[in-house]
Amino acid sequence: MDPISLEDLALLDVLQRIDQGHAPGHHSRALSERLVEAALAEAGEDGVLILTDAGVERCKSLRHRVAADTEAAQVLKEREDAAQETDAP
Repeated sequence: MDPISLEDLALLDVLQRIDQGHAPGHHSRALSERLVEAALAEAGEDGVLILTDAGVERCKSLRHRVAADTEAAQVLKEREDAAQETDAP
């Protein structure tokens, strides 16, 4: 499995900011518009973006992916450390 891409990490960052009630950064304006077009977010009554059900699920999915990648990296490191201990004279 390939590690999570930078694009997905950026998407997760924006989704989390929206979920926490923070406006996405100015550099994320185009991404915010794409989120609305993709039905992952919508403008609330006060014009602030809020996540749709699909946006919440995508955010959860990306969080799980980051956690899985972190756990996999730890397992690989532990295996490498064990192999080095076995190979040490």
